[in-house]
Amino acid sequence: MEKLQDRFADIGEFIAQEDDDVIVCRCEEISRGEILDALRSNVCVPTVDGVKKRVRPGMGRCQGGFCSPQVVRIIAEFLGVPLSEVRKSSADAPITFGPTKSGEVQA
Repeated sequence: MEKLQDRFADIGEFIAQEDDDVIVCRCEEISRGEILDALRSNVCVPTVDGVKKRVRPGMGRCQGGFCSPQVVRIIAEFLGVPLSEVRKSSADAPITFGPTKSGEVQA
């Protein structure tokens, strides 16, 4: 029991940010704060699939069609890296950004 208490000793107090309650995944009703909690956890999940397995954005009806770009932005912002450095599942799984059929650049 003592080891369990030691494990949570350094977590500190939760301080909610203004935009933590913004819903990122409408299908599964996942907030930005829940995604950031997964990234801040002792076992960090700094990939899109890692966040998906931990918190479930992208597991709903649209299969991440609407929330995946937001999850990528949140991960990039948290890690302080450009969007192109965020990975889907591992270092060997980059996410490709580029023009769509209409010529718009998606990021």
